[in-house]
Amino acid sequence: MNINFQQLANFIWSVADLLRGPYRPPQYERVMLPLTVLRRFDAVLAPSKVAVLKRYEQLKAKNIPNIDAILNNLAKDEDGTPLGFHNHSQLDFQKLKGDPDNIGRHLADYIASFSEEVRKIFERFEFDKEIEKLEESNRLYQVVSQFAEIDLHPKRVDNITMGLVFEDLIRRFNEAANETAGDHFTPREVIQLMVNLLLEPDTSVLTQAGVIVTICDPACGTGGMLAEAQNWIRAHNEQATVKVFGQDYNPRSYAVAASDLLIKGHKDGQVVLGNTLTDDPFSDFRFDYLLANPPFGVDWKAEKKVIDRWPNFRGYSGKLPRINDGALLFLLYMMSKFQDYKPGIRDKPGSRTAVVFNGSPLFTGGAGSGESEIRRWIIERDQLEAIVALPEQMFYNTGIGTFIWVVTNRKTAHRKGKIQLIDARERYAPMKRSLGDKRRYLDQATLDDVTREHGALEDSKTSRVFDNAEFGYRRITVLRPLCLRFQITDETRERFLNVCPELFDALQAVQEDLGTEPLLDWNQAWAAVQQVFKNLPGDVEGWAKGAKGAAQKKIFRDCFTTTDPEAAPVIAKRHKKGDVVISSELFPQQTLPALESAGLYALLGLHREGKTLLEYEPDPTLKDAENIPLKEDIISYVLREVRPYVPDAWVDRETLDEQDGGIGKVGYEINFNRVFFEYQPPRPLEVIDAELAGVEQRILDLLREVTE
Repeated sequence: MNINFQQLANFIWSVADLLRGPYRPPQYERVMLPLTVLRRFDAVLAPSKVAVLKRYEQLKAKNIPNIDAILNNLAKDEDGTPLGFHNHSQLDFQKLKGDPDNIGRHLADYIASFSEEVRKIFERFEFDKEIEKLEESNRLYQVVSQFAEIDLHPKRVDNITMGLVFEDLIRRFNEAANETAGDHFTPREVIQLMVNLLLEPDTSVLTQAGVIVTICDPACGTGGMLAEAQNWIRAHNEQATVKVFGQDYNPRSYAVAASDLLIKGHKDGQVVLGNTLTDDPFSDFRFDYLLANPPFGVDWKAEKKVIDRWPNFRGYSGKLPRINDGALLFLLYMMSKFQDYKPGIRDKPGSRTAVVFNGSPLFTGGAGSGESEIRRWIIERDQLEAIVALPEQMFYNTGIGTFIWVVTNRKTAHRKGKIQLIDARERYAPMKRSLGDKRRYLDQATLDDVTREHGALEDSKTSRVFDNAEFGYRRITVLRPLCLRFQITDETRERFLNVCPELFDALQAVQEDLGTEPLLDWNQAWAAVQQVFKNLPGDVEGWAKGAKGAAQKKIFRDCFTTTDPEAAPVIAKRHKKGDVVISSELFPQQTLPALESAGLYALLGLHREGKTLLEYEPDPTLKDAENIPLKEDIISYVLREVRPYVPDAWVDRETLDEQDGGIGKVGYEINFNRVFFEYQPPRPLEVIDAELAGVEQRILDLLREVTE
């Protein structure tokens, strides 16, 4: 009979109270996690303990040096399956409990008697330091005695329950340490949904006899996602061979996951300690399925120096995300582990991945940013299959909203060119008792409903299907002409001469020629000013040469001009006919409306004047931007949405997309609120007035009761 994981976790947490004093609550995990793992190993090895000890003495007497392989094969579970690890110490938890005076030395010897793989795991726990500390504070015997009283054998505590216990304990340790929202563990029902979305479409393949499946979690924590994926496959096909691979940055989480892998007997699998963003222990591997819950908003400043030296990031050569949020880097890593795909070719089966993100990767970063370019790279390669929005308050250490992304390089025919969005934000059940920030969960009915919605690929109130291009837009810059009024006043004159006193006589000549009345055409005024300076007497200083002269001219305009919508636009350039060519390459994948060339040129800031084209100087204060859906052409949009309101506006033709060379920057974002927003019309005023009147009357009645 299995023990309830909550009862077991509560018991272990109560044992942790014995550590109070030499340890603070955030430090309890240094002792409790390795001891829990050690007790689990002790229980698993118990059935074959006698046989292993007997064989160990025989091998030792013959001075055989490498005995691990022999004893690993001899240590078996109750079903007779070799475990792949052993312990050749005469001690176990019950015997450790029987010798209080030597508990420290005996416990260290007991750990040292494990096979090499287990010893490496405990090196990551750094448990030898804790043994010394516990013994010095007279806590070691008390804690070991308590652990000797619990039975963690798989027949009593199955692997699923054990995984839940580890996750619950680590959640409590994180809460005690006040860890950030990114350091969290994935609730089992969320993992179940991820596994359903990942594996259900492949049920027909995964249920075939002799199928071999590889699964990877590059941010595996204690291995919960890998365990749940294995459970799904085994539940559908007991004969399937499942090989699991994981990596984690936290030594203690890694040690728990590696222990779990050993106990389950996954000899072909591997869990590695390391930084996923910079270290790739599986460089020669490709996987059938990948799933992960990378930390939210993880800062990758420490890894940037290494990554910047690479020619690309895991096969992606575009811009990378902001330094303070590397979540999408994990997805790029996972996609780099996809199997090649070609329909009908067995050696190129393709891959699928499911990953949990917060809302940031959906929409953070405008067109041309790293985040937008990564979304573009995924969507334009037609590899984003679906996104599911989860309720808030679903995770233990953060209440923010989260999203499951399903990405694959082998979309089925009916999904090609499409992306499905599923809204499950309001489909939660309240928990009877909160666990940290987790106050809601997804019941089995909801998991089944969302899984069916994903499989159906149909539009409904909570499911929408879109073409890939519907999430893309082209961000154009809209400019308006700078209109300057020129006027010399006592104030502007003084301001100019404070900076350029050497031009006193020249300014006097300008004032005599142009006067002090406002002039509404800067182009004519500037031509006249230049003529005055050209005709200055030899003893009067004019514009300086080089950079100083350019600075003087700028100061002159800044001092004597102000913007005025009634003034004429400032001409920036005059192009000869044929100097500027507007080609179709500026409008990739767009069908432009029928329009005279003069009208098209004007929309791009070029105005005909005889045989020349005038280009106006833009007013930086009137600069604006428009996001135009990729399915619409720029010209039609500007004619409909911009020109009726600002007739003198034009599109900046110099801002081009780096990839397709078209006008504007292409961006991609996915906005769930916009997709699933339902307009609620305001209630009639009569109803609101009636409610207010009722409230007023109740207040008056209450006041009357008080005063009478």
